[in-house]
Amino acid sequence: MRTRELLSCSLALAGTTGVGLPLLAPVVFTLAALLTGRGLHFDSLMPAELFPLVLGGGLLLLGAALRSRRRRGPIGGALGIAAAALAGSQALASASGLASGRSGPHGWPWVLVLSLLALYDLALLGLLAGGILLARDLFRKPGGKASR
Repeated sequence: MRTRELLSCSLALAGTTGVGLPLLAPVVFTLAALLTGRGLHFDSLMPAELFPLVLGGGLLLLGAALRSRRRRGPIGGALGIAAAALAGSQALASASGLASGRSGPHGWPWVLVLSLLALYDLALLGLLAGGILLARDLFRKPGGKASR
């Protein structure tokens, strides 16, 4: 494997890991809480709280996609949608008073903030899928068979 291909593969693997960990962490912590008898505690906001890790992983994926000229659109689009949805939800929560507690969790601002957070999570899933497919493409031999 040439150095250029090795760097693209490394970027794709590191980026996919960086994007996948914030999605996997709430599930792992929920299972740990259940197994230790502390009850069902699922933190649905953890992927948003771990956005710096998502951003770093997404930029690594975008770098690998640009270097390899594969899956640039889906990865770049998913990263852009994730960043815009999270920024929009935070801006709306601040402007409406939901973030400070000035207004309660009800009405259209609450629904819109939750919808934008759901869009962020869906974009993360799309980014993770794009990273997995990019890594698969990069590790495939030119003859069509996957390398070992």
